Amino acid sequence: MIITLTANPSLDRTATLDAPLARGQVQRVSGVTVEPGGKGVNVARAIHYAGHPVTAVLPAPDSDPILAALRQLGVAYRTVEVAEGVRMNLTLTEPDGTTTKLNEPGPLLTDALVEQLAALVVEQATGAEWVVLSGSLPPGVPHDFYATLVRRLRPLGVKVAVDTSDEPLQALVDNFPDAAPDLLKPNSDELAQLTGADAEQLEAAAKAGDPSAAVSASRSLVDRGVRAVMGTLGASGAVLVTSEGAWHASPPPIVPRSTVGAGDSSVAGYVLADCGGEAAPDRLRTAVAYGSAAASKAGSALPKPEDLNTAEVVVTELG
Repeated sequence: MIITLTANPSLDRTATLDAPLARGQVQRVSGVTVEPGGKGVNVARAIHYAGHPVTAVLPAPDSDPILAALRQLGVAYRTVEVAEGVRMNLTLTEPDGTTTKLNEPGPLLTDALVEQLAALVVEQATGAEWVVLSGSLPPGVPHDFYATLVRRLRPLGVKVAVDTSDEPLQALVDNFPDAAPDLLKPNSDELAQLTGADAEQLEAAAKAGDPSAAVSASRSLVDRGVRAVMGTLGASGAVLVTSEGAWHASPPPIVPRSTVGAGDSSVAGYVLADCGGEAAPDRLRTAVAYGSAAASKAGSALPKPEDLNTAEVVVTELG
C-alpha cells in the first residue's frame, strides 16, 4: 500500500490555448478540462492507473466535487471533514507546452483539523510501504508540518517521500537529520533555494551533458541524512543521488504539451519502481519515463503504464 497526503487539494481547471498567451488580450481556448488535483492527489492517480494499491488522504467536505471525481476514477481516499470546499486552480497551456498556473491559497485549517489530518496519515500509514507528502500547505498549517510528520511516521518503518517548496521545504531541511525523508524530490529552483546554486545553470549544464552541479547540490542533502535525492531538471532529465552513488537520466524525445503533474508523476514512478524492488538506476529510469509521459499530455492528464517510453531513457552512472 502507498499513502499520499495532499494537505491543500484542488480542482484543477486547465484551459488549452491555440496561440501563445497575450497579456491584456481576449483569447479563445480550444479545450477545457477539470481534474481532481493537488500534488498528492496527482501521485495517487498515477499510482492507481498502474494498478497498485494507493489511498489518498486529504481535507475536504463530504459533498465536495473532488471526492466525486476521485470516486469516478476509482481512487481510494480518506478525508478529514472541513467546512470550506477545496480550492480551484487555473492552468493555461500554450501550444509549445508553456504552462501558467494560477493557484488559490486554499481553506484555513484550524489547529484541531491539522492534528486530525496528521493523525489520519499516521493511522493509514500503519503497514504501508510508502507515504508521499506532497504540495503546498494551506493557511493555518505550520511550515514545519512535514517535518513533524516525518518524525511521527519513522517509528512505523514506512518509507517517506516529500515533494514541496518554499517555507515548508526550508522548514523540513532545517530539521535534518531528524526529519530527513527517504526520498526528497526538489526541482532545479528548489535545489537552488536549499543550496545556493543557480537554477538556470543547473538545468543548462545538465542539458549540455554536465549534471555535476545538480549532483553536488543533491549530495549536500544526502550528507545531511536524506536517503535519496531526485533532482528534476525539466527537459534536461533528472539526477538521483544516494549514499551509494549518483546517476543522471536523459528523458526520451517528446512533444511537450503541459508540465502539470510531471513532477508528481516522477514521484509516482520512483515509488512504484521501489515497490517493485528495482535498483536505484531503474528507479530513476522509471521516474523520468513517468515525468516525460506526463509532460507529453495535455492539461492535467496523467500517464498510464502504456504511455511510458522507458526504452529511450538514458541513465548514466556518475559515481
